[in-house]
Formats: sequence, C-alpha cells, structure tokens
Amino acid sequence: MGVIGLGRAFTLMLPTFVADPRVRLAAGFDPREEATARFAAEFDANIHSSVEALAADPAVDVVYVASPAEHHAAHAIAAANGGKHVLVEKPMAQSLAECRSMVDAADRAAVTLIVGHSHSFDRPILRTRELIAGGAYGAPKMIAAQYYTDFLYRLRRPAELDPEKGGGVILNQGAHQVDIVRLLAGGKATSVRAVAGRWDATRPVDGAYAALLNFEGGVFASLLYQGYGHFDGDELCGDVTELGHPRDRNHHGAARRRLASLANASDEVAAKAARNYGGAAQVSYASDDLSHQHFGLVVVSCERADLRPLPSGVMIYADREAKLDPLPPPRIPRVEVIDELYAAVRDGKPALHDGRWGMATLEVCLAMLESARENRDVALQHQVATPAIAES
Repeated sequence: MGVIGLGRAFTLMLPTFVADPRVRLAAGFDPREEATARFAAEFDANIHSSVEALAADPAVDVVYVASPAEHHAAHAIAAANGGKHVLVEKPMAQSLAECRSMVDAADRAAVTLIVGHSHSFDRPILRTRELIAGGAYGAPKMIAAQYYTDFLYRLRRPAELDPEKGGGVILNQGAHQVDIVRLLAGGKATSVRAVAGRWDATRPVDGAYAALLNFEGGVFASLLYQGYGHFDGDELCGDVTELGHPRDRNHHGAARRRLASLANASDEVAAKAARNYGGAAQVSYASDDLSHQHFGLVVVSCERADLRPLPSGVMIYADREAKLDPLPPPRIPRVEVIDELYAAVRDGKPALHDGRWGMATLEVCLAMLESARENRDVALQHQVATPAIAES
C-alpha cells in the first residue's frame, strides 16, 4: 500500500494497517517532512516527492488516498492512471462531477475503487444487513439514526471551517450516517428533506442537521447529528467511543478546553499538525481493549422486530423477546475495510463500497445541503441498490 496524506485519517487507519498481515506499507507522500521521515524509518518505505511518482512505484498495489477532501479526485485519478487500485477516504469528493471522473478513471484502468472508511463497514452494521437479508424479521420499514459529538471543536484547518470548501458536519459526518441507512434500507433513496444548524459564529459551518430520506419500496429514514460538544452520544452505545474504546467520562469538554487554550487559527493548525502522524504530540489510536466501532444510535424497524446494532453485537427486539445477537470483539480495528479491499483486489469480488456507491452517498449529502439552503425536498438521480448478499 502507498499512502497519499499522513494526516488524521491515516493516523486512524494506521492500527489497522499495522495489525493486518495482508497489508505492507510500501510508499508515502506528504508535504510534511517530519511525517515522511518517520514513515520511511518506521516502515522502511519509499518516500516520493509527488503523487504521480507514488502512483508509478512498482512496489505499490493499492493507493490509500487520505489527503484533504478537496484533493481526493485529483489524487485518486492519478493513482488509477498509474494502474493502482484505490482506497479513498470519505467524503469521496466535493462534487458529483469529480466522483464521475474518479469512477471513469478506475473503469478505464480496470482497477478497483473503494470509498472508506465509513461506519457502514462496521461489523454490527454488516450483521444487521445480514439479519435483514435473512428475512426472519420481515422487511425494513423505518430507520432512525442519531449521534451527538464534539466534532465542531476538534482541531481544524481553515478549509474545514469554510462552507464553500466542504467544511461542516453534513459532508464530513453525514457520509457515515447516509452510508449506514442506505446500506440497511436498500440503497436507492428517492428524495431528501433536511435542515441544518449553525449556532457558533466562531465556527461558521453547519454543526448540526436533521434529515428525512425516502427510499424505493416505502422505507424512510430519519438522520440527526449534532457536533457542538455537549451531550455525548456514546452514552447510548454502552459507553463505548466511536473508535471502539472505553469512554472516559472525564474527557467531557476536552475538545473545547484544548481549543480555548490556543490564541488564533495559526496555533490551531499547528496544534492539529502536531497531533498527526510524525508530529511532536502524535496521538496513537491503538488499543488492546476494543469493542466494535459505531456511529451512534441506529434502530431499524422491520415488520416483526426492531434491530439495533451495538458495539457488542445486534439487539433484536422481536414480538415476544429481546435478545442480543453477539459478535466477538474485533481482533483488528476496521478490519472490514481490508476484508473488502483484499477480496476485490486479490479475488476479484465486486466491492460493496465502490465508486458508484460512494457517489450515491455524496449525492444525498449534497442534496441535504441544498434542501437546508432552499427549504424544499430534493429528488435524487444517481442512487444505486445495496447488492444482495451472496449465498455461501
């Protein structure tokens, strides 16, 4: 694997890459010398001075595009043009035209394009999909998804606080929720109605949203997200954090306190860089005490049961009993991403989270922004169905 961008997204995926024997980190590109120097030393990896050089490296099979979202399209296309398979972070891009160009580039080069990580990769979500496909609980009718976090007060670059450059929670966090509900509702949303909140003039982007999605077949889903750092949605998920770690109740307000200690935007950028890979205050997300990751409360109302994915499995609230369908703790965090990537690249299995899937998710997120701005329903045109689960 070659990596473009050694920032926060890479830091979050690093425990997966290190722990999974199917992956070897072979090459990297990043403008920060401290990051590339550490990467070269830690992984005996090639360091390149350009994205194109990395894409031409014969040691690389797959390029992980973890650069800022405004560069995803250009970097993914360069990787595909170099004949490399592509794993690109969410959001896939910043426009549907960019998505189409990425899909076309992957098609021309006959390479795999996968969009992730999103929390629809999480094993409890995939298990919920399996339970729905099994048919014992009837068809899904309604989905409710909600999460409360401190997203808006985590350290940000200026572009992340600029709505004209894709900043805000709808594109950055909505991609998780939209991916989840699309996966569980069949994929083909038909329309969306949304409202968004901007409640802090010092962070002038959408920090909250509510949306209603309609799907083919009559399923509907409500999405609610709030990133202003007060109520912690991890309380609704067994006191397990989004990344699967035990929740520290003393951590409440830490993001706001850290931000308040900085004098200006330049200090915030520097503090963020210091916490990223290779920085003086690099944060490690590795842990031996892991539960499955999650993205807040999700309840799927089927004809004969409500299904609730949790960090420990899936709760099934049926007609006459409530029981947990348990899942063993994960050996490797986010291993589902590598499972899908490896199956596609090595075994030729069609990817679930391919480029067309990622484009459909971005379409919903962009429609949410449009709906909130224009106070109207927005019809969707580029949706794709959730693939059927193949029988073993």
